[in-house]
Amino acid sequence: MSEWSGRRVPIAEVLPATDADVVAAILDPPEEDARVAALDTYLLGLGARPDPRADEAMRVVGLVGEDFTIRRAAELASAAGISARSSQRLLATYVGVGPKWVILRHRIHEALERAEADEELDWAGLAAELGYSDQAHLVRDFTATVGVPPTAYARGPVGRRSPGVPPDLPAVRPDQ
Repeated sequence: MSEWSGRRVPIAEVLPATDADVVAAILDPPEEDARVAALDTYLLGLGARPDPRADEAMRVVGLVGEDFTIRRAAELASAAGISARSSQRLLATYVGVGPKWVILRHRIHEALERAEADEELDWAGLAAELGYSDQAHLVRDFTATVGVPPTAYARGPVGRRSPGVPPDLPAVRPDQ
């Protein structure tokens, strides 16, 4: 997966054996649920078998969402019960990014959700809660990832797509 991270490729390269109807079913519906259902149908039709390592990768990623005290790749590996290098390989192979990026993503998503819910958000307090060394560190990560500073995001639709839908993330390098 890490070979695909951060790249934009033509759909024919990703789904080479598809016809125009399948591509349209995946790309054209305005509702995300319909696109996901069409993609699921296509992928399940390929006869892929479940991979327990993929489930393990998702379990490791889920640990970060369950425990915001996990702030370093080594802490994530320890919580997962695997070595740091094993967590790097597992996530790079099955998720396409490293542990540091997974942790950053969860922290930024939490900041996005808080910004959506609270117009008077205490950014310094949130930075401390999310384990940042200071507010400036949160602002740098937020701006690099989302594309606009937190205050601009909180003010309105400048960096937003639609309520509750965070922007595409990764502006950071996937190997982080």
